[in-house]
Parts: sequence; structure tokens; C-alpha cells
Amino acid sequence: MMEQQKTGRLASLDALRGFDMFWIMGGDALLVAVLGLFGVANGWDLIGHVEWHGLHFEDFIFPTFLFMAGASFPFSAAKSRERGMSRTRLSLKCLLRGFLLFVIGIAYNQTYGAFTFEHFRVWSVLGRIGVAWMVAALIYVWIRPIGARIGIALGLLVATTVVTMCFLAPGAPAGADPFSPDWNLGCWMDRTLTGGHILTGQYDPEGFAGLVPSVVTAMLGIFAGEVVRAAGGTASGRKALGLVALGLGCLALGGAVACVFPINKKLWSPSFVLVVGGSSALLFALFYWLIDVKGWQRWSFFFRVIGVNSIAIYIAQRLIGFRMVNNNLIVPFLKLVPCDGFVRIASALAYVALCWLFLLWLYRKKIFLKI
Repeated sequence: MMEQQKTGRLASLDALRGFDMFWIMGGDALLVAVLGLFGVANGWDLIGHVEWHGLHFEDFIFPTFLFMAGASFPFSAAKSRERGMSRTRLSLKCLLRGFLLFVIGIAYNQTYGAFTFEHFRVWSVLGRIGVAWMVAALIYVWIRPIGARIGIALGLLVATTVVTMCFLAPGAPAGADPFSPDWNLGCWMDRTLTGGHILTGQYDPEGFAGLVPSVVTAMLGIFAGEVVRAAGGTASGRKALGLVALGLGCLALGGAVACVFPINKKLWSPSFVLVVGGSSALLFALFYWLIDVKGWQRWSFFFRVIGVNSIAIYIAQRLIGFRMVNNNLIVPFLKLVPCDGFVRIASALAYVALCWLFLLWLYRKKIFLKI
């Protein structure tokens, strides 16, 4: 539903969400074009998603968005409580939001082409965000002691590791790798329980394997939001240091866990959860310190325009012909300049500009898509 933006938002949250979405909004192509200008011919190989184990730049984008979704919840939950909303009603609100994101994610998948049941895909980025955030939010609503919730988060990661290592796909031979797409139980469930309607032939990157640990990514975001919201929400350098401590702690623990369970975005491995959660907390600390503590906000306006309508631009890129306008109306003029490097950079910039101007129009009209 569309609604006017409410006041009292944490500017750094909106800016960081916008910074993260910027890369999905064409920033990645712009970075590759700039790298090409400096002679880096394999830019996509350097920043694009890794094939299996490991981490590249783009592997941070999705989990950081889920982390930020969690970080904003302590603030929205507090506002709901101030309006007299009971825990039951707040829980129903969380359930509804999770359900809507899951359904919209299914619909979003079908916009790739003509709808057919043969290619009907249940899992999606929005669906993963909806389910993981919803479970993390319900844990926050009903289990208030932070120590208990930390225990739940660690328990989920330990349980994921144990189940992955001890329970392999049916028919796995002795010595089979539990972290491979062939013999991982979650990947097998994708191939079996979804009727083969998955993104790849062996697994779905938003499927069963990473569903449980992704809840912890959202929980880490909630912990970060609680750090910032403490003591009435007044911005302070001490809270920024708290985020730094959270980030460094997660990175250290994630590095240790990686010795047992490799860093893997497709499986959303516990080591991946901790390493990316730690980096997200450190990035949040930087944005929070610059924007909310120091008050340097002007530079962040570009990102905040994106951040307050992040889901809108994610969907709009599929429904509105930004790419068609750019390729058919702008790029032909750019090609008049006999410099391929210039054309690639200018084309990427033009696409980003088209998306951002659309968001600026929504911002000026005070139209915000909130789910």
C-alpha cells in the first residue's frame, strides 16, 4: 500500500538501505564500467556472485538488505506499542507483512516471461526477506530478554551446521560432501519438494538450505537496531562503538566457523551469516556515526531518496521500461562518441539517473511504498 512517509525516521537507516539498493539499481554495472576504464576486463567476474563457496562484492547486497530490515524493526515496533498495539496485533501485522512479501515475490518471479506452471518458482528474494524477517520479528515480539534471543540465534546456527553435516541427501555415498549442491539436504529438498521449479538445476539460492540461518541475519539486524535505539534513541558515539563491537565480534566468530562450514551464500551458511552480518553492522556504524551522530546529512540525500522507496524501485525495474528507454533513446546518442569506455560508463550512469529521477518524483510527491 502507498502511504505518506512518517517523521522521526533514522536517517542513517534510510541512507544505508539506499546505498545497498543502489547496486541493484545499476550501480554494479557502473562499477564494472569504471573498472573497465582502468583496464580491468573481467569486472563481472571480480564483483559478481561466486559460483559456490566464497564471497564477492555482490554477495553482500541481499543479506545487507535483510539485515537492515531487521534493524528498522525495533523502531517500528516501538511506534506500534506507543499507539497501544498489543503483542497479538503486532504479531498479526508481522505475519501479514511476511505473507505479502512472499506472495509479491512469487508474482515478481513470473514477470520474467510468459507464465507457465512448468517454470513456476515459489522461492524469491522478496519471499526470503518476508519469511526470515517475519520469524525474527516474532521472536523479538514474544521473547524480550536479549540473552534468550542471542541463545536462539546461536542455536539456529549450530542446528543448521549439525543438520547439514549429519543429514545428507538420500542416496549420498560414503564420504559425500554435505556442502555440495549434489548432496546437501536443502538442495535435495529444493529439487524434490518444489517439483524441480527452481532457479538452477540443482538448488534454489533462496530455497530450503538457507531458510533457517537467514532468520539469524534478520535477528542480527534487530540486535543492531536495539543498540541504536537504546536510551531513548539519542544518537551517540558510544552507540556507534556498540555497532562496531557487534560487527567485529560477528566477523571473528564467522571466520572461526568458516573452518567448519565454508562461507557460502547459496546455502546461507552460518559462517556467511556471521561474516556478512558483521560487515553490515560495521557499515551501519559508519553511516550512523556520519549522519546521525555528526549530523552530516546532505551527502546522503541521494541514497535516502532510494532507501525510503527501496522495494518500489526493486519492483519498478521489472515493470517499468527504464532499460528500454536507456537502450533505445539514450545509448544511441552516446555511441556518437568514439570511445567504448565512455559509452559504457555514460550508459550505466544514464540508467541509474532514470531510476533515481523516478524515485525523486515519488519522494517529492510524498509517495512511499511500504509493505
